[in-house]
This record gives sequence, structure tokens and C-alpha cells, in this order.
Amino acid sequence: MDARMEETEEDQSATTLELFFDLVFVFAVTQVTAFMAHDLDGWRIVQGLAVLALFWWGWVGYAWLCNLVRADEGPVRLILLLAMAVMFLVALAIPEAFHDLPGGLDGPYVIAGCYFAFRLTHLALFWVYAEGDAALRRQLLRFCPTIILSTAFLVLAAHTDSPYTATYFWLAALASDYGGTVLGGASGWRLRSAGHFAERHGLMVIIGLGESIVAIGAGTNDQPISWPVIAAAAAGVALAAAMWWIYFDISALKGEEALDEVVRGGGNVSMARDAYSILHLPLMAGIVLMALGLKKAMQYVGNPHEHQLTDPLGALPAAALFGGVLLYLLGHIGFKLRTLHRFSTPRAGLAVVVAVAWLVSGGLPALGQIVLLAALVWALAAYETVHYAEERARTRHAGHTHA
Repeated sequence: MDARMEETEEDQSATTLELFFDLVFVFAVTQVTAFMAHDLDGWRIVQGLAVLALFWWGWVGYAWLCNLVRADEGPVRLILLLAMAVMFLVALAIPEAFHDLPGGLDGPYVIAGCYFAFRLTHLALFWVYAEGDAALRRQLLRFCPTIILSTAFLVLAAHTDSPYTATYFWLAALASDYGGTVLGGASGWRLRSAGHFAERHGLMVIIGLGESIVAIGAGTNDQPISWPVIAAAAAGVALAAAMWWIYFDISALKGEEALDEVVRGGGNVSMARDAYSILHLPLMAGIVLMALGLKKAMQYVGNPHEHQLTDPLGALPAAALFGGVLLYLLGHIGFKLRTLHRFSTPRAGLAVVVAVAWLVSGGLPALGQIVLLAALVWALAAYETVHYAEERARTRHAGHTHA
């Protein structure tokens, strides 16, 4: 290994440079939400989620790398800052991801080129770190085709004039990235600190929930404060808080425990890939969809010139709001099943209830729909807090340093 690269410790915490690096993702999530909210339709939602998945996979690669190498020491920090700048350009180009705007550079090609540079930089750093580790280098070689294929599909997407055809190419790029990584196996990947890895992914969940709070405020821009706005904002924050609770109160800790057992036991780290790199994507996508629904709901409540207070959400905003919470719950079920090998009946039950509520609440005012969802998720949080009180107490007082 290059002597200028400083390895992390088993009790490593997220560095300030990693948190700074994450700010690009904060901006990207905001851009994705705004992209979907503009001329909202089904294709926009699919395209927005595709962009989110692309960013997520780029971030995931550096989460693995910085679990082994300190991000804030040696030349790594300079390269990480460079990668951050490149990915920021991708975030800037999100409004042009599927259709280039007149003037300036060609947005879709900018995205393809910058994403390739971002992934290539990550691979090069990993290759340098893996000097002397033949198994890791073999894993990296199996990883290379995913970068080439995904970039090729993004270039094809940029070359077409049809946003719909471009969407299919984007989905093919994502299939190359995610599917190729799974098919490549996990025997050669390395993970040093389960706590650091879990913490990094937990911080991304916080970023997503932060976007939902921003969306509540953005939904009432240029609108006067009123009692309906206050009520809807309070209900939206309560919903986001409930979603925070069901992840951070105990689920994140139990997941970290399970991953730590694997890492300390020297076992295959496929759990980290499956439970965190892959199954945290539906958590993030669910939060972003919920944020989109909240933003639209606040516009219904806060703009009496366009909507009556009794108006229910339209079909697509309601789909984003209820579907986002549903996707978040399904992600939790998968996460718990993969880490603890336990099927979460309460969360599956709530997923069914949310799906039914989505179908039958079409006549409720937008404010009522937010309140209903917040009440349902808080009911789950309350039930689990009481029902698993002993296990919760043991877990939360077991000396964890990461959430």
C-alpha cells in the first residue's frame, strides 16, 4: 500500500472531509426533488429516481473506500475534493439530464463524462490501496466492466433526442452498475469498521430527511403564513420525525451490531453490500418521494388562489407521498431481514395499511392525508417502542458510539 495513505481504525468515525463531501449529495437530492416537482408526471418520477440511484451508487463507492483509508490524510483528501467538484457538476446538470437546454454545454454529455471521471478516480484510488492484496485487485477487475458499461449507456442516452429513450438507457446504466456489482461477488471487498460504515449510511438518511424538511418550507414559498400552513408544516415535520424514529431508535443500532459481528469474524462482507449499499437506496428513494409529496401538499394548503383547503392531493402527489412512505417501510423490512434474518411483521403490517390508506384516502383534504400518514407511522413507532422495550433498552445502553 502507498505509505502516504493512512489506514482507518476499527473505531473510526466519519471525518469532517467526508461530511463536506456529503454536501454534494445534499445539493443533488434537492435538485432531484425540484426536477420531479417541475411539470410532475410519471416519467419525471422515474427519471428523478434514476438520477438519485446514479448519485447513490457513486457515493457508495467512496463510502467503501473511506472505510479503509482516512479521507482527511495525505493525497487522498485532495483527490476526494477533486471528485467532489466533478460530482457537483453532475448535480448542476440534473435539470438537463434527459433533455439538453439551449445554449452552453450539452448537459447529458457533461453528466456522462463527469460520472465516468468520478468512478474512474474511485477505482484508481482503490487500486493503489490494494497493492499487495491480490484478492481485492481481482475484485476491482471484476468491478471495471460495470463502470465502462454504465458510462456507455449514459453516452447513448446523451446521444438520443428522445427523453423517453434516454430514460431506458439510464435504467440500463443502473442495471449495469448494480447488477454487475452483485454478479461480481463480494469475496474480495474489504471493510474495517462496521461502526463507521453504518454511521456513514445513517448520515445519508439524515440528509434525506433534511430534504423533506426543506421541501415543506419550499412548498410555501411566496405564500403568507396561516393556520392551515402551520398545521400542515407541523404534520409534515411529525411524519419526518416518525420516519427518523423507526430507523435510528433501534434499527440502525441492531444493523450495526450484526455487521460488526461479520466484520470482526472475518466473514464475507456481502451483508454490507446488500443491507447498506443496496437496501438503503429504497430508504433514500422513499424519503425523496415523500419530500416531493410534502412539497406539493404544502402548495395545496398554502395557496388559496389555486386550491381550496378541502382539496385532496392529485393522483401523482398522493402517489409520491404515500408511495414514498411505503417504499421506506419496504426498505426497512429488507434491511432487517438481511441483517437480523428476521421478518418485521409490524412494519409489513403498516406497509399494508399505508397501501390501503393510499387507495381509500383520495377524498381527504391534503392536510388530512399528511396527518393520517404521520399518525400511522407514529403508531408503529409507539408499538415497537413498547413491544420491544427490553431489547431496545439492552441495545441502546450497550455502549454504542455510532447511530
